[in-house]
Amino acid sequence: MKSTIFKFFSLFSVIRIYNILVVILAQYLTAIFILDDQESFSSTLLDPYLFVIILCSSISIASGYIINNFYDYEKDIINRPIRSNIDRSIRKRTKLNLYFSLNLLCIILSLFISIRAVIFFLIYNIILWLYSHKLKKILILGNVLSSLLTITPFFAIFLYYKNFSKIIAVYALFLFFIILAKDLVKDLENLKGDFTLNYKTIAVVYGEKFSKIAINTIIIINYIIVISLILYFDIGLMFYYYYLCLLVLTFVLFFIWRSNDKRDYLFIHNIMRALIISGIFSIILI
Repeated sequence: MKSTIFKFFSLFSVIRIYNILVVILAQYLTAIFILDDQESFSSTLLDPYLFVIILCSSISIASGYIINNFYDYEKDIINRPIRSNIDRSIRKRTKLNLYFSLNLLCIILSLFISIRAVIFFLIYNIILWLYSHKLKKILILGNVLSSLLTITPFFAIFLYYKNFSKIIAVYALFLFFIILAKDLVKDLENLKGDFTLNYKTIAVVYGEKFSKIAINTIIIINYIIVISLILYFDIGLMFYYYYLCLLVLTFVLFFIWRSNDKRDYLFIHNIMRALIISGIFSIILI
């Protein structure tokens, strides 16, 4: 009984259930407060097609985490020994079977939406596999693709509502660069495992100093995006969030140069993650 419960929680660790719940929340908040022009929240929440799209997105993300965990097993032993010991309770064969089952389930469910949805999730799942298997080890491309794959599920609901306004594009760009900066910080945090297994990250190839310059450059780009959102778009009370972003990004801009060990980089990584999550909740302020 204890073994079964432990494996159940190990599965939650592998699929990063907390990240998936955040994405589900973000998709629903985006649909309610940005994309849907209906006055009733309940009509959006009870929309069966939206529910299936978000369910397919969640299944795809879960399968992506599983296959990524499968290929990253050796690196995680070095970088995250405690979590890798938990994940190890699920056999590799079980992970592969679950991965293929989830992909099949995603495609079957997307048939209830449209052929376009089937094509969208089929391509998304294939790219997730390619990223985990090969592309993540390619210099720069791995970081850029990781950030793009993170925000891709939002395009599924954009397609559904057929809404591609300028403010959505600018906000997506802001989110992309925040995630990209977080990903580069994560590479500094995982430098030991990446170097040992010859992952071609910026930190491994060009060193910590160059990585910090790249992170600062991305932050400065986001400064420009944030100021543009505040000055040129109707963002309601969400401007409070963007002012907070400017303060937090300024802190990261300077603190990154004082950081030199895994604990410091983990602290910055968590700050960037908190910035993303608070941005999701601040959507209700629009």
